[in-house]
Amino acid sequence: MESVQRRPFGFYVCSFAFTLERFSFYSAKWLLTIFVATAVVSGGLGLTTADAAKMSANLVAFTYLAPLIGGIISDRIVGARYLVPIGMILMGVGYLVGWKASSAAMINLMIVLVSVGTGLFKCQNNAITGRLFKDPKQLDSAFSVQYSFVNIGSFIGTTIIGVLAGTKGYSFCFLICAIVMFLDAVWFVFGWKFLGEAGRKPFKVDERKRLKEKKPAEEKRPLTTTEKKRVAAIILVSFFSVIFWVFWYLAYMPVYFYWGGDHAAANWMIGSFKVPTAWFDSLNGLMCITLGPILGKLWTRLANRPQGDLSMFKKTSLGMLLLGLSYIIFAMADVVRGGQLASLGWIIAFGVVLSCGEMVFSPLGNSFISKFSPPRLLSTMMSVWVLAVFVAGKSYGWVYEFTLKFKFSTVYFVVAAIAITAGIILWSLDKKLNSLVIKDDEINNQVNV
Repeated sequence: MESVQRRPFGFYVCSFAFTLERFSFYSAKWLLTIFVATAVVSGGLGLTTADAAKMSANLVAFTYLAPLIGGIISDRIVGARYLVPIGMILMGVGYLVGWKASSAAMINLMIVLVSVGTGLFKCQNNAITGRLFKDPKQLDSAFSVQYSFVNIGSFIGTTIIGVLAGTKGYSFCFLICAIVMFLDAVWFVFGWKFLGEAGRKPFKVDERKRLKEKKPAEEKRPLTTTEKKRVAAIILVSFFSVIFWVFWYLAYMPVYFYWGGDHAAANWMIGSFKVPTAWFDSLNGLMCITLGPILGKLWTRLANRPQGDLSMFKKTSLGMLLLGLSYIIFAMADVVRGGQLASLGWIIAFGVVLSCGEMVFSPLGNSFISKFSPPRLLSTMMSVWVLAVFVAGKSYGWVYEFTLKFKFSTVYFVVAAIAITAGIILWSLDKKLNSLVIKDDEINNQVNV
């Protein structure tokens, strides 16, 4: 009897593709930020830290927005498996532009190419993964494993590139990112034969028969009161998501430029070795790899209690509170150090708590939308969520520029207060939001009343 737990090799083709892509992306995200703000004599562009933050924000923001366009193409025009390697090649070309970059315009061109490439790669690779499994019960486990592949790529990439940048220079490291993407494209094309029919045709072609079988009355009926409330809940929680991700992405900028950089406020030396600021990114990847199974066991243990597990909204509000706590640590590091260099331990503590907040908050995403959205509005509601992350990604560079006008500790105590207040508000709304999670037959009863 064949084990239902056995995963097809095609799953590992897609997962390792993510490892290599995230190796390059997170390395390039750090490289871009540091390269733009580094003096020309030291091999950079010599622009301001605010300019660097805004360019970094553009890279993050548009790599979240572009997959919406890629999704339309794979739904209606071209099979997803063909878009994935094209996206990889475009990203590789983008990193080659970074390799030769000598102006802000070239960095912006790199951002465009990487964003378009990500739009063709990211969602399509996820969609192919989902279609490799006949048993839907295997999907949660599969995507959890794939998330580990993602973080392994991030961890290895920023760890290696952080060291290479100090010895070989930024341009050489962009070249490494490009080579890795070209190898990734070769790997994925090699793996086509293990994907079966997944992603061979546009997804709408595969779904056409099912769509024809839908009852017209079901498509045309107005939204119920409960469905309208669910849509409102998605929009409300998307607002909290914007707050969380703006502050989460913001965290990296002062680590690079206030605590690190040419006039670092922290001591990055361990003996004679200077720790690269890229290792703050590596810390996040390592924490995500480590915390995944730990939190999984914790949620299982809580679920076995008589009162059950924490609700989705309590978990996400807890993530917001942890975010606030991390910023308290951030601000206290500046208060305690006086005029001296802060211990690297403060930065590590900040990164650990920040990552804990991310791992508790981040499961909200697609799971939340899938549970709450009326089926016929699923794509629209997913777009609302993506738009929220885009707004957060686009905003944090401007927010960072604004924070430079004020004293460091004051700014980040205020950030902590905002995050904690948002967490308390979300916790207080838990009962109302949970009341919307009702079974479909209950919705039908409401319709019939």
